[in-house]
Amino acid sequence: MSDNIFPSWPDTAPQLIEVAAGRAPADTVIRKGIWVNVHTREQLPDHDIAIKAGRIAYVGPDASYCTGPDTQIIEANGRYMIPGLCDAHMHIESGMLTPAEFARAVIPHGTTSMFTDPHEIANVLGLDGVRYMHDEALMQPVNIFTQMPSCAPSAPGLETTGHEISPEDVAEAMSWPGIIGLGEMMNFPGVANADPKMLAEIAATQRAGKTVGGHYASPDLGPDFAAYVAGGPADDHEGTCEADAIARVRQGMRSMMRLGSAWYDVESQITAVTEKGLDPRNFILCTDDCHSGTLVNDGHMNRVVRHAIACGCDPVVALQMATINTATHFGLEREIGSITPGRRADVILTSSLTELPIEVVIARGQIVAESGSIKVDCPHYDWPASARGTVHLGHELTAQDFELAAPEGANRVTANVIGVVENQAPTKALQAELPVVDGLVEGTDDVCQIALVERHRATGGVTNAFVSGFGYSGKMAMASTVAHDSHQMIVVGTDRAQMALAANRLAEAGGGITLYKDGEELALIELPIAGLMSDSPATEVAAKAQKMVEAMQACGCSLNNAYMQHSLLALVVIPELRISDLGLVDVRTFQKIPVIEPVQ
Repeated sequence: MSDNIFPSWPDTAPQLIEVAAGRAPADTVIRKGIWVNVHTREQLPDHDIAIKAGRIAYVGPDASYCTGPDTQIIEANGRYMIPGLCDAHMHIESGMLTPAEFARAVIPHGTTSMFTDPHEIANVLGLDGVRYMHDEALMQPVNIFTQMPSCAPSAPGLETTGHEISPEDVAEAMSWPGIIGLGEMMNFPGVANADPKMLAEIAATQRAGKTVGGHYASPDLGPDFAAYVAGGPADDHEGTCEADAIARVRQGMRSMMRLGSAWYDVESQITAVTEKGLDPRNFILCTDDCHSGTLVNDGHMNRVVRHAIACGCDPVVALQMATINTATHFGLEREIGSITPGRRADVILTSSLTELPIEVVIARGQIVAESGSIKVDCPHYDWPASARGTVHLGHELTAQDFELAAPEGANRVTANVIGVVENQAPTKALQAELPVVDGLVEGTDDVCQIALVERHRATGGVTNAFVSGFGYSGKMAMASTVAHDSHQMIVVGTDRAQMALAANRLAEAGGGITLYKDGEELALIELPIAGLMSDSPATEVAAKAQKMVEAMQACGCSLNNAYMQHSLLALVVIPELRISDLGLVDVRTFQKIPVIEPVQ
């Protein structure tokens, strides 16, 4: 961050020295707590923390010598003093909230540092969208570091985005004050095959001395993985099993283990530490994607740390994975991630290291939350009109736009079907025998229609295919302008007329998520900013999201967090099958395949 955003350690060192030497009073002293030292893995009782200019000046048994009459006293009362929690890899847009409202939602949960990749908005608004997110991030009372998105589109030639990110964009962003590195390099085949554009983005980041984020979403740990690591990505959050985690840390990468709203990848990987005994310093906890309901009801990084502990991890080791390990990875060990002199005074008071109740949150030396209530303002950026009008369908859609014609004379067809897998990002490549009625292919049983509606350039394009696993029944349709990563519009339904109703409703609303059943709208979440985010409070968005969950259940869907699955069905970098505006994509081969198999 730039000096005018938050004073640097060199700028404040004279004041910190004066306080530590006892020649000047601290601004704030936290008294008599158990100092959880993540550098040494110790728990040291009866310690004080002296704070000056938002940074830590002294940690020791007695700060009375640097306490003055105007020093603010915070009584720890024997509670644990732990560093503010860091989320190493996340997408603010997944919460359907702006950076300000996301910060407001997670600060009471103890998150004081976030490493965010705004590649969702980059796909819609390009470099301008990244700048808006970056600028609002720097306005917040906690640390939001921005990673410059690397892959828009995530799979060139297989999807069309609203804007593309170029190596020149990456090089420009590396000079911005809040840019910490390159966002996840999702085009892993591109890196493995030495694609010049991908390597230029990585080179621009490395030459700026910043961290290259990884994303290797393949179970293949052979030469392609070796080539990817050699290309420069420094971490990976796409591992799903112990072998994935081990392979990454052995190669000098950081294994980022995620617990988000739909991703449960900590339990299956943390055994590399808890059972295999690997050095935990290269393991990091993150969320990746958390929707507003999770943030409001369950927590954020505190939820991840609790989960890691419940999976058998030593509590202080789990804390290291959410504090100092993250800071070290991004080159910020001297800035955040521990309660030690010079660092930003980001401190949590908690009465239990295993249950981790977040009782007091201090960020940059001020109390920002107490007992679940936020105590500070989270300023909003003035988003321009261009960021609010981003749904362009070209024409009003009708049921005919969602028809899929059968081959001449066929009364049954073999269709390639996207199979949804509960709680996982990957899908299954399925095939189903589907009936033909009046020349049109129809869904049956658990196979319903999916459509990708172009919304960036008003082409009027609609790509139709089939999906299985949601369990929908009756006449219904659900549409969303959150459609990772190119963020066209995904519509899933059992009835083409309902699909048209839902799509047109989102064009009218300027973006969001809606569900129709029998011609009636059961739920709507308005997301007017880029069709991805709301600038309303998280509690309001979460309430609407809960109505959406209930509406999906009313239509027969019982999957956990099914909305997240819906929004990822166009993510053409995660196997096996996905849909894009260009067709049905087999991500195992990065080739388009027909929806209807040709008759042999």
